[in-house]
Amino acid sequence: MGPQTYLEDVRALVPAIRSRAAECESLRRLPDETLAEYRKAGLLRALQPVRWEGLELSPLTFFQAVSEVAAACPSSAWFLSVVGIHNWQLGLFPEQAQKDVWGKDTSVLISSSYAPTGKVERVDGGFRLSGRWSFSSGCDHCQWVFLGGVAPSDGPLPDMRTFLVPRSDYKIIDNWHVAGLSGTGSKDVAVENAFVPEHRTHRFADAYMLQNPGQAVNDSAIFRLPFGCIFSFCIAVPAIGAARGALDSYRAYMQKKVAAYDGSKVADDPFAQRRLSEAAAEIDAAESEVRSTWEAICARAETGEPIPLDLRARARWSAANIVLRGVRAIDLLFEASGGRALFLDNPIQRYFRDVHAMRAHALNNPDKASQIFGFAELHPGTPPPDFFL
Repeated sequence: MGPQTYLEDVRALVPAIRSRAAECESLRRLPDETLAEYRKAGLLRALQPVRWEGLELSPLTFFQAVSEVAAACPSSAWFLSVVGIHNWQLGLFPEQAQKDVWGKDTSVLISSSYAPTGKVERVDGGFRLSGRWSFSSGCDHCQWVFLGGVAPSDGPLPDMRTFLVPRSDYKIIDNWHVAGLSGTGSKDVAVENAFVPEHRTHRFADAYMLQNPGQAVNDSAIFRLPFGCIFSFCIAVPAIGAARGALDSYRAYMQKKVAAYDGSKVADDPFAQRRLSEAAAEIDAAESEVRSTWEAICARAETGEPIPLDLRARARWSAANIVLRGVRAIDLLFEASGGRALFLDNPIQRYFRDVHAMRAHALNNPDKASQIFGFAELHPGTPPPDFFL
């Protein structure tokens, strides 16, 4: 399947996804019908290795797909993006880990929680994990989970890893009662003394150095891309789609709205027009930022050139800035939509809540991302103080 066919398949599903947006929020997870449609159309296989029946499409194609779904339902797009990128990350793991997950069924899905909040103990052949991890988006529909942790190490730097754990070794805690991105099902995961063999771990140091063990069997250009950057964009581009959906809703609403006080057409209000213009400019700028960032990164990956840390630091900032643009665009529109925007049957209130939930994600913190980029600019040749690049 080529990129155009993939995007056409995504667009064919958008009306149904939009019709289920309220249901998705009410369920607090992705509806079964939506997941079935994702599976049938192969949407979650976009970045999965070809050797495991994946498509190995460009990240730009995947980002475009996520954005278009987010315009209909931000929670459904968040699931597609976050769970979809895990099919790419598993391709960075040792080959045996890929066989463990996909050996019998290449459609098996993985959720995640990367913050190292659990306990890791080194034992013969691997590690023991215990603890509780939060915000595991899509976990109800997944059979494995990526969990972040710090392995015991004698070296000068912490040995941060992603640990791959099967469903039989963890329990899902249904605590996802939230104001935004309600349909993502980002529940807690609890583990008690689970054994994780060495081959089911992925070292952050390997990701940072772009020397992942999975590249021995998955050698196409997309597996030479930096993990920190691509994951950051996966949780940033839904904000663009949410802003586009809010803009479409605002436009349609304002074209029909009549002011209660004087009966004038709101579409003729210059302030309403200005808000729309400013929001549209933010969205266009965010889309351009995605293209320019990833065209530069992918070009280097395609030719086998090194992807320098200063470019990766800029990408981290770009991802956070994209979310800021989405927030600004939706805030402009929501503030100008009047009291009717508060009603739950008006989709603009969902876009407003969801984009602020996206902004709350740790990787979307503009203060941290700007520090990484600013440090790289002001200390050329010195690695920025962050592994997630």
